[in-house]
Amino acid sequence: MIQATGVSWRYDTNPVIDGVSVTARPGRVLGLIGPNGSGKTTLLRLLYGALRSRSGQVTVDGDELATLPAREAARRLAVVVQETGGETALTVAELVLLGRGPHLSTFQRTSRADHEIAARCLARVGAAHLGARAFAQLSGGERQRVLIARALAQQATHLLLDEPTNHLDIRYQHEILQLVRTLDTCCVVVLHDLNLAARYCDDLVLLGAGGVAAAGTTDEVLDPGVLEPVYGIGIQRLELDGAIHLLFHPIDQPAEERSAA
Repeated sequence: MIQATGVSWRYDTNPVIDGVSVTARPGRVLGLIGPNGSGKTTLLRLLYGALRSRSGQVTVDGDELATLPAREAARRLAVVVQETGGETALTVAELVLLGRGPHLSTFQRTSRADHEIAARCLARVGAAHLGARAFAQLSGGERQRVLIARALAQQATHLLLDEPTNHLDIRYQHEILQLVRTLDTCCVVVLHDLNLAARYCDDLVLLGAGGVAAAGTTDEVLDPGVLEPVYGIGIQRLELDGAIHLLFHPIDQPAEERSAA
């Protein structure tokens, strides 16, 4: 479990996150949603320690994150960020193998078992055929899948992802998020697409105006009455075959025009 209590962050004099508290529970996918600039990525960075709040604290399974040694933190937290490091000279296989680092001692070399784990993780994201390719030569979508494979190779108990569907086509958006749902870990994911959040998240935190506008199950948070004031757009919620689908329209558009569209 990851728990943040009263964390804050500001860039210069501009507060982005102010006194926010969230809980990501074991075996569930927590989605961080909200408009651009609402602090989703900033909050995610606070949750994995890339940023340190001057107030409150973040704990991982009850231990304060700030006190964990780097290697121990890496055994617990695997992170996939949007920056891809495309300048590296590593091959895809070599990059994914880096995920095994937290499980090795300082001078220990990777074993056959480590290589097998890395290969299985590449296969899980549909990128086994890319192993010998130079990472720098991959497309944005291919890089994203490889970075997720590296995180899986880390075999951490918590997985945090910043917009993991970025650069992916529709098929791989769904395949990656379905994979995330099947992992026996605590997952936190930043998503812009509310319909993807509806399909693959168990819980949601809606950010707006520097704080938490709503938090709860996906069913509770994806309520037009909750979402519309935060996003400033009209939202119609449909439920088909037990799944939530959201339709969007200008907030002042008459209902008959929406029906015609």
